[in-house]
Amino acid sequence: MSALLALQSSPLPDWAAVAPALILALTGLLLLAIDSINPTSSNSPVLAGISTAGSLFAFAVAGWFLIEGTGQAATGGEISLYGDALVVDGMSLFFTLIFTIVAAMVSIASMDYLSKQRYQGEFYALVLFAATGMVLMSMSNSLATAFVSLELASLPSYALVGFLKDNKGSIEAALKYFLIGALSSAVFAFGISLVYAATGSLLFPDVARALSGGTGMTGVLGMGMLMILGGFAFKTASVPFHFWAPEAYEGAPAPVSAFLSSASKAAGFAVAFRVFIEAFPITQLPAGVDWVLAFQILAVVTMTLGNFAAATQENVKRMLAYSSIGHAGYALIGLAALSANGPNANVLGASMAHLLVYGFMNTGAFLFIALVEHWGVGRTFEDYNGLGAKAPMASVAMSVFMFSLAGLPPFGGFFSKYVLFYSAIEAGFWWLAAVGAINSALSLFYYSRVVKALWIEDDTSSLELGSKPVGLYTAILFAAVGTLLLLPAFRPVIETAQTVAAALF
Repeated sequence: MSALLALQSSPLPDWAAVAPALILALTGLLLLAIDSINPTSSNSPVLAGISTAGSLFAFAVAGWFLIEGTGQAATGGEISLYGDALVVDGMSLFFTLIFTIVAAMVSIASMDYLSKQRYQGEFYALVLFAATGMVLMSMSNSLATAFVSLELASLPSYALVGFLKDNKGSIEAALKYFLIGALSSAVFAFGISLVYAATGSLLFPDVARALSGGTGMTGVLGMGMLMILGGFAFKTASVPFHFWAPEAYEGAPAPVSAFLSSASKAAGFAVAFRVFIEAFPITQLPAGVDWVLAFQILAVVTMTLGNFAAATQENVKRMLAYSSIGHAGYALIGLAALSANGPNANVLGASMAHLLVYGFMNTGAFLFIALVEHWGVGRTFEDYNGLGAKAPMASVAMSVFMFSLAGLPPFGGFFSKYVLFYSAIEAGFWWLAAVGAINSALSLFYYSRVVKALWIEDDTSSLELGSKPVGLYTAILFAAVGTLLLLPAFRPVIETAQTVAAALF
């Protein structure tokens, strides 16, 4: 009997478990084929429709697998493929839902944002190839696979940031992103080589077994783990590898900023969770090597610096960029609050659930900025004055995103932060929860500035907004509805996240 017991009447072969990644990759290749046949095509609805349909199909397949228990304990456990280089389990499927739904929202929103740009087929193909890399990151069971999939996700991202070839800000942001990304990749690869030297393997289970038997190379192992941690810190925009994020998010097309700050960040956490929990279990670490302490420092510094920097910004897009750094600090609690005998599944599951909620509310916020840029409105808080009267529906959605990101009840962000902080307290790390709560209260200051500008401040400009782009409005309203629907659905979401997280321990 195949491990894919999800189809009880007609079991599928094991390789079909990677169907979400295959769907994304094949859709990207289809878009490249269309682009090669008609390279001057600017039929945005068709290209965006294909990209969105492929993303939603992958989302539906991943959701179906997750509901049916594919790769989980009830159906025989995780599915190992290609010499154990990839594994499909509940966690990888959960994260795949985040990547695919964000890719779908970004694709449909880009239909209007890129309506006057060339090479649109290439843009959507790059989005799908990056999403494919992210899915493979969540499935990685080897340091080699993790590195290759990370590069598959990163290389298209560099091109997407610099997609506006006539915009100096976009090109500058792409260059900075590429240079820092190349440096972090080199650090990550060097860390992998050190871990291999200390353990003799790249597969996560083999590395863990080598640790339990004693490596005799504690210093080399510790340095390798530190370098690997640095590579993940870059991908998640965590301090001190965060300084690329404000530049890249501000210069990139706003839909790309949404994609990077939501899906790419979640991908970094997906592979970090798997690497540090499965390859470097805290119960088998040699004396003197403590990655939990490193993540505790990283979480506190990241959330504090991100929120304080966001509070000083006058540019809304740059404020959201620093805000995303702060949220990386919150998600890091999933690794920072682990202990030998603590409720680790609850903590990790709470972090995963927060990343899912964050995928909706943060993507929606950046897509609202894309809508404002489409209208030619400025980027400062003052430029947003009075938009609530001119675009009430979109402004209501933006207000939902801001209050949810701030963690105010009764929005989805409140529940995800509450469960995350409560899980940290339950694990005995009350001080992490306290730092997170203080930073969350600070974030209300700068998020409320956007709401104040939209609804309270008087509009002093005579700018007419013009037409209402269908694609952008659809994506924004979908993100808002998703954020609100997570209120009644949060209990099954957190229960699912904690259940699939438990399989890692």
